[in-house]
Amino acid sequence: MKKLFNYICMGSLLFTATSCGDEWLNLEPSTSIETATSINILSDVEFTLNGIYSDMQSSNAYSGRLVYYGDVRGDDMQAVSLSKRTGDYYNFGHTKDNGPSSHWLNLYSFIQNCNLILNNIEKIDATGKEDYRDDLKGQALAIRGMALFDLTRIFGYPYTKDNGASLGVPIVSDSKGIESKPARNTVAECYTQVINDLTSAVSLLSGDFNKGKFNKWAAMSLLSRVYLYKGDNTNALAMAEAAIEGAEGEGWELWSHDDYPLAWADDATSIAPGEVLFEIVNSTTDSPGKESMGYLNSKDGYDDMCITTSFYDLLSKDPDDIRLKLLITDKNRYFYVFKYQPQEGEAITDANIPLIRLAETYLNAAEAAVKLGDNETAVKYLDPIVRRANPNKTVEGMTLSLEDVLNERRKELVAEGHRMFDVIRNGLTVERYDVKNSKMSKTKHFSSHMEFDWNFYRIVLPIPKAEMDTNPNMVQNPEY
Repeated sequence: MKKLFNYICMGSLLFTATSCGDEWLNLEPSTSIETATSINILSDVEFTLNGIYSDMQSSNAYSGRLVYYGDVRGDDMQAVSLSKRTGDYYNFGHTKDNGPSSHWLNLYSFIQNCNLILNNIEKIDATGKEDYRDDLKGQALAIRGMALFDLTRIFGYPYTKDNGASLGVPIVSDSKGIESKPARNTVAECYTQVINDLTSAVSLLSGDFNKGKFNKWAAMSLLSRVYLYKGDNTNALAMAEAAIEGAEGEGWELWSHDDYPLAWADDATSIAPGEVLFEIVNSTTDSPGKESMGYLNSKDGYDDMCITTSFYDLLSKDPDDIRLKLLITDKNRYFYVFKYQPQEGEAITDANIPLIRLAETYLNAAEAAVKLGDNETAVKYLDPIVRRANPNKTVEGMTLSLEDVLNERRKELVAEGHRMFDVIRNGLTVERYDVKNSKMSKTKHFSSHMEFDWNFYRIVLPIPKAEMDTNPNMVQNPEY
């Protein structure tokens, strides 16, 4: 079995093709398997793309594991207990024999399905429909770039640790490698591919609202994130600023202070897109159910993960911070983050999953500017986030430090999958510790790993055992 490549469109739930717009497409299960011969017209491309977006909804992908991975391995969130789904991630309990395969399998499945599109779309007659074709191609490039980026940061060490010299993951860019057994590329090579894909996507994508799908501003925001991870602060700032200007010119805007606590439940439309640039759209008839982020983060659900006492201590230093209203307690034992709110008429199990928000783009710009020594620009982009949290606060007149920006990033992006990556890529140390708090009497760390940095070998996952067993060219991560 060729584990890496035997996932092309298998089990995908495909949609009936439709044009871009406000309404999310209804799921229609299909037992058919897409192949190159089934992509003959542009509607076939959209049909295949919808299948990819559908698979991205999986709780093993962007409705669950790929999001909470970066949170519970940091210092702001933790598993409620080792028996929870997040327990092994929080405690770094994976070995070369039991490492999870879902990240590897799902992300390579998305890549191979995108390759199917990208290797065939130019063969299609798109006369008079060039913009439609370009947007579809841009979506496929953006998804492929995001999937490779996530594979690289999960299985490869940070670019900034050694300028990308260590091993990343195999780059698979065509459909001819189905029977091949690829070796790993370096982290630097992976970043080059990711940046190329996202740059090409930006040049092709429409800036129009496209519910639950990539558009230009989402791809630009993601590219700013990639540049930030790479340590290319000049391009990170330029891309973030362009994304902000473009998105706000088309109607996206930061949620207001008053709207913030409940805006997460808004059902975005082209008239009122809000600040979510790209999200996984779930519904009552099409969601991961109780395995989704909404239920896993709920005190009335599986209560898998909660905030740490140290994070609560940080956020509550300002008792008027509006983000405190997103914390929900359970009998004074734990605090859960209520960001995954159901849209009107839906249950918590069906909540949408925001993956790229305008707020992050502002924070990307602020971080890049601080690192470039451009305090004026750093203040320009950090201040709206600070003022939104508490209109009586400001960073105007301050000389900002990287710590100032990262602390604001912690408070704004908690439970969205960023924290461990933000610490490690900056060469800092994750420090887990407990703070005495009567409101969180039962919350305390129980991990074997309370302090670590990018030299800790378990900050990356092991290559799955099945891949190691079947691919003689595959090299395992050090010390596993």
